[in-house]
Amino acid sequence: MVYNTTYKNEGVKELINDVLGKPFSFFQALKLGGIGSKRMIIEETSNNLNNLLNKVSDMNYGNIELRPNGILVMINKGLENYTWVIPYRQLVIYKTYGLSIHAEGKFIRFKNNKTFKENTSFFKKLIRLKVKNQERFSIPAYE
Repeated sequence: MVYNTTYKNEGVKELINDVLGKPFSFFQALKLGGIGSKRMIIEETSNNLNNLLNKVSDMNYGNIELRPNGILVMINKGLENYTWVIPYRQLVIYKTYGLSIHAEGKFIRFKNNKTFKENTSFFKKLIRLKVKNQERFSIPAYE
């Protein structure tokens, strides 16, 4: 689900909270060592996300926010902000030259540069939270 979050909208906020859970509290965020990534350059997106990118040769930037049950991928297009809501159960991450996030038949690939390398610990934290969330729903092995 991709939402235009340029302006405050309580309906969208409630939908996001229902799907991903409420944002981490201040103390939980401190305990995790932060819940947001640094700004990264978007290198490529799937066709159904291309309309969220700048048409001219400007850089396209995005960042990621952690939630208890998923992530928010924020994309900046000029003066507009878009948020892609991804529950952990749909999230697939590929480490290629850079990093690509896939869900719902869409993908976004971030460029491998200095800011991407600064987010290495953030991505480790993201994968750890995804695994922890998936363990809640794992089915015990049949013996």
